[in-house]
Amino acid sequence: MWFVYILYSEKLDKYYIGESHDVELRLNRHNTGYYSNKWAEKGKPWVLYLKMKCTSRSQALKVEKHIKSMKSKKYIQNLKKYEELRAKLLARFSTQT
Repeated sequence: MWFVYILYSEKLDKYYIGESHDVELRLNRHNTGYYSNKWAEKGKPWVLYLKMKCTSRSQALKVEKHIKSMKSKKYIQNLKKYEELRAKLLARFSTQT
């Protein structure tokens, strides 16, 4: 099972978008310096803002790319606020026929 996750850093007032099959492990790694010398290191502590379950890694990668391409805090906030927006996004990039 794959997920698209969005982390939030209050320190930077920024979001981090990624995909993983183990979101809790990734969050832990972002907060413990596992990814040292990376941009995400500057935002510690990160908190999980949103997690979306995908049907495959392929779908997760497409959804992640789409969210990043929007370059919009408001879009990310609306994803959290409106379940139907998340459902449409997942359906748009569904890997099932």
